[in-house]
Amino acid sequence: MKQDVKHFLSKHGFSKKSLNFYKRSGSLVYMFNFQKSHGNAADHFMFYVNCGIYAAELARIQSREVLAEPKEAECHFRARIEQIAKSVPDRFSITPDTNRDDLRMTLLSGLEAVIHFYDTMTEARSIVDYYTSSSSLHLSEESFHLLLQSDDTAAAKRYLTALQDKYGTEKRWAIFESKYKAIFDQYEVEFNPL
Repeated sequence: MKQDVKHFLSKHGFSKKSLNFYKRSGSLVYMFNFQKSHGNAADHFMFYVNCGIYAAELARIQSREVLAEPKEAECHFRARIEQIAKSVPDRFSITPDTNRDDLRMTLLSGLEAVIHFYDTMTEARSIVDYYTSSSSLHLSEESFHLLLQSDDTAAAKRYLTALQDKYGTEKRWAIFESKYKAIFDQYEVEFNPL
């Protein structure tokens, strides 16, 4: 960690605090979190790499304090490294038989893939677009606020239609629909899908 990961991430503008690495760019904070496994022993050490992006604009929409060094769980975008860098394992394991060079290369290539992904996420709208493109409920209320604040009613209505198509038959849809209607009403936008 000290020799390879810290050096690699610091070259890319990340600073270390405990088991987290942070990089600020505009109103976004990009982070990596190295999470130790609970089942570690002296001869078998495992860890996970969590990735996150925190957006000050989304924090303000949530009426939360804007954080300089958010925890991974406080990030608006969250994923494990293998969800972004498909060539890496879901966890890293070190035993006496582990080839350290292979581990190092796999980990660093995964971190590099995530950094390239981070380069495509340049503003709060990037995070919103990521989740709305898959009709995800994650950050749905914040997404509607952001889209309607920026007068992108077409995108908001497309997202509403996609959510209704995906979740409209579920019992819980009435709860979401009520929340979404209140947001549309707040911006004086007619609440109807496309």
